[in-house]
Amino acid sequence: MAAKTNKRKVLWLGLGLLVALLVVGLIGLYQTATSTDSDEPVGGPIEMPSTQGDFSLAQLEEGDIAIVSFGYTYCPDVCPINQAVKRQALAQLDETQRERVVPLLITVDPERDTLSRMEEYMQFFGSEFIGLVGSQTQLEDVAARYGVIWRRVEAPDSAMSYTIDHSASLFLVNREGEILQRVLYSPTPHGLISALEHELAR
Repeated sequence: MAAKTNKRKVLWLGLGLLVALLVVGLIGLYQTATSTDSDEPVGGPIEMPSTQGDFSLAQLEEGDIAIVSFGYTYCPDVCPINQAVKRQALAQLDETQRERVVPLLITVDPERDTLSRMEEYMQFFGSEFIGLVGSQTQLEDVAARYGVIWRRVEAPDSAMSYTIDHSASLFLVNREGEILQRVLYSPTPHGLISALEHELAR
């Protein structure tokens, strides 16, 4: 009788341990899934002083798309290439489509990029290009929501004093700040053209 009781106790302990392991495993899977989701850019509002006055995504018309990128005017390569890619992509759209697209550059170097400097820089690419210069707090908030990272790299032997390494993706965003597509950096416009045509046709 005692042996049967002990066997039952062992059986129940085994079942209890199995249930506990299952629960822990499910919790782990849930946390993994939710942490993965939270790592994705969430987008959201963008409101900053700009080269065309105070800017907000909410100013866009329904169906308009902003091409959002992050960079700075002293950037030697990636940033001017990104702006040139935007310009090339816009040139491939018809006039009605172009009117629905707003190219934006948010500076990651508010220390040096004044609005007047940004205005001069954006003119190289077209009158429709808008440069945004926010405070450090505004930049950190927007960059975090769009999954953008940047870091200052000191360059004591350079006339620039420092450079900034930063994310170079382009974001297609609507007036609500919803990220419609994220376009990885490329020196050619093909990916951006494809993404714009897809979203403009919806």
